[in-house]
Amino acid sequence: MPSLFSVLSFSSFFSSLLSIKGFGCFLFLSNMGKIRTKTVKRASRLVVEKYFSKLNNDFYRNKRVIMDVTITRSKKLKNKIAGYTTHIMKRLARGPVRGISLKLQEEERERRMDFVPAVSQVDQIITDGIKVDKQTHEMLSKMEVGVPRYVSAEAPGAARDRAARARAPKPRAAKRA
Repeated sequence: MPSLFSVLSFSSFFSSLLSIKGFGCFLFLSNMGKIRTKTVKRASRLVVEKYFSKLNNDFYRNKRVIMDVTITRSKKLKNKIAGYTTHIMKRLARGPVRGISLKLQEEERERRMDFVPAVSQVDQIITDGIKVDKQTHEMLSKMEVGVPRYVSAEAPGAARDRAARARAPKPRAAKRA
């Protein structure tokens, strides 16, 4: 069990190290990976709210945006803001985040949900046609309903060849000696 004297001397040793120029890294290592500054968090939230459309999950792109839209005094502060902004953007991808304007998130969600493609997938399949093998085409023709006009029979080996091409490994370039 450490004595009170050893604990006090240890803490005074660390405080004397921090006062010496160049030994401030000990303080940094104890808080590594954590954003504790209220300034950084507040700045990141404001950047995300105002410039949401320009940001994504890439730290370096977010850093460029932050350099363009903010006035920060040091590189260290810019990096902290960019890192926390990237963290917020990753959290926003999973769901709503407390402290960020919900209106922005709702607009983004509505925009994604309201997207209507020019041609639906079903219409595209019908216009391209459905190709079946000869045996399936015969089975469809024997049914009472009949064969739909967009279903056509293909050559007997074509389906097998297409499946074999999909499974075959792609040829690699020859190694240079």
